[in-house]
Amino acid sequence: MKKVQFTSLSMPYLLLFPQLAIVGIFFLWPAAEAVRSSFYLEDPFGFGSTFVGFDNFVDTVTSSDYGRTARFTAVFTFFVTFLSLAIALLLAVKADKVLRGASTYKTLLMWVYAVAPPVAGLIGLLLFDQHVGPIVDFVALFGWQMQIGVNYYDTATAMIIVSVWKQIPINFIFFLSGLQGISKSVQEAASIDCRSGFRRFWTVTFPLLAPTGFFLLIINITYAFFDTFGIVDVIVKAEPGNNPVTLVYKVFLDGFRGNDLGGSSAQSVILMILVFILTIVQFRLIERRVHYT
Repeated sequence: MKKVQFTSLSMPYLLLFPQLAIVGIFFLWPAAEAVRSSFYLEDPFGFGSTFVGFDNFVDTVTSSDYGRTARFTAVFTFFVTFLSLAIALLLAVKADKVLRGASTYKTLLMWVYAVAPPVAGLIGLLLFDQHVGPIVDFVALFGWQMQIGVNYYDTATAMIIVSVWKQIPINFIFFLSGLQGISKSVQEAASIDCRSGFRRFWTVTFPLLAPTGFFLLIINITYAFFDTFGIVDVIVKAEPGNNPVTLVYKVFLDGFRGNDLGGSSAQSVILMILVFILTIVQFRLIERRVHYT
């Protein structure tokens, strides 16, 4: 393999500079500013700030409202991650067996990936509309009167369904690629040794998909924590009231609606620490059970 050599020592750094500048300006600088602001009581009109130490963090973790939001975020993340992965894996297994019209089938499943989260939230809002929503009319046949934006659990259900629907395509793409990457000889040998398709999937196919599944697990948890902001914002219509909201949306509400910049900064730092710890736990505990071939 031919190695790339630069005639100037400054050229590699020059090529890396644009990307490093983007990371520094849009990620590192805001993160550092959030950490700094979390220790201050900021004037909402920008006339000054007062150092309060860890008071913002104490007020956050002792708040009953924050505790309720944290519990909902945990439940929301679990259901969005589990359902997105499970449904996408089922669709990928079925798509892998399709012989005629496979391209059309895959294209229809992947179209949703091009929909932006706010647009997905708007579509979900129309589907769950109390007056014209087809899903509301359907569940009404079973005696369930859904009231999105009024009933806490109905709103949470709509958020989860829309978020799962939005995330299924990207999981489907990766799972299907993983399935098609399994050697045909391995599949033929497994079909000879085990006649049960269900048992063959869990003993042969699923372990071989473990690296893909582990990667998607991290991606989906991150998605549920952060990328569902647009969906939540549209569904609650910026009027949370008694409606469920996620931690990242609460940062927005307290910071930009409540003008509590110090408190919202403390919340963002806590959220950042939680995600960091969760990622470490995943790599430490779950990756040990993943075998790369």
